[in-house]
Amino acid sequence: MVKSKGKTILVTGISRGLGLDTTKELLDSGYNVVGISRTYNDEFKDYPSFSWLKYNLSDSQKMERFLKDNLGNELAFDGYVNNAAWAYDDIITNMNMNELKHMYDINVFSPIAITKFCLRNMLLHKTKGSIVHLSSISVHTGYNGLSMYASTKGALEAFSKNTAREWGRKGIRSNCIVAGFMETEMSKTLSDEQRDRIYKRTSLKKPTDTKSVASTIEFLLSDKSNSITGQESRYGCFCIKKITFLQ
Repeated sequence: MVKSKGKTILVTGISRGLGLDTTKELLDSGYNVVGISRTYNDEFKDYPSFSWLKYNLSDSQKMERFLKDNLGNELAFDGYVNNAAWAYDDIITNMNMNELKHMYDINVFSPIAITKFCLRNMLLHKTKGSIVHLSSISVHTGYNGLSMYASTKGALEAFSKNTAREWGRKGIRSNCIVAGFMETEMSKTLSDEQRDRIYKRTSLKKPTDTKSVASTIEFLLSDKSNSITGQESRYGCFCIKKITFLQ
């Protein structure tokens, strides 16, 4: 990787959708990016400050060894964007344990292992780094068939908030982006009717713009947000009715 003077960020799930837009936003803003994904995208071939590592995050048990063998600690990381995700959509009474474990490997266990690597790297290099996890609005509002998927994102939000508390004294920050419905590969299986029902429940009545989310991720990685940590930034959120219980 040809390293520029900019910050170096580790990003997962870079080959399409939000991961692609985020990586391009960072590269165009002068960052160096190390991308981890199953597949490569030719749109990165003209970026000398980009390098790619092929890995399937479903193999969470080997993640730490993979990072040590391929990255080591010579390169100092300034940030980590946990974007990669996999959705197993079904109601809990139909739960398939293998599918559930597969989803937790990708959405929870591998991101925690990568966070461990990045935290140790930041501590070693005395970097005041920033970690950004991609969550989901399904954590905050119920939606049929998303209980198991929402549980993985809820775990990330709790993990991020506590990471922020644990390492804030070292200047390391951790935040979540709570994204609403986005038109990505994960949502292509939805019918027009399903999309319409989702849009009707959102404030803006349209899908969340991935480029807008990518810009917010860049902001959270930058020094402009150096006082923001332990937060969840919501995008394209559902309209949620507040229920007040009489005492």
